[in-house]
Amino acid sequence: MTQDVILEIFTAAIVLALKLAAPTLIIAMLVGLIIAILQAATQVHEQTLTFAPKAVIVALAILAMGPWMLNSLIDFFNYIVDLMSGITL
Repeated sequence: MTQDVILEIFTAAIVLALKLAAPTLIIAMLVGLIIAILQAATQVHEQTLTFAPKAVIVALAILAMGPWMLNSLIDFFNYIVDLMSGITL
């Protein structure tokens, strides 16, 4: 296995991690921003008010995007197995 192949695997893994994490992080950021604007407008600064809705919406987003995430991970796993099958000693 050459250095180029290893670098390609690590690059694909990092891109996959970013691709899987980005939607949930963006959703959490947008919900946090909306809640912060509402808190600033109403001057209610309760910690649980920011955490609970964000946790629920992120959990729903993960449930909704779960099949896509799993298929992406399966594709990456198949890619790794294909590379491993081509290795000769």
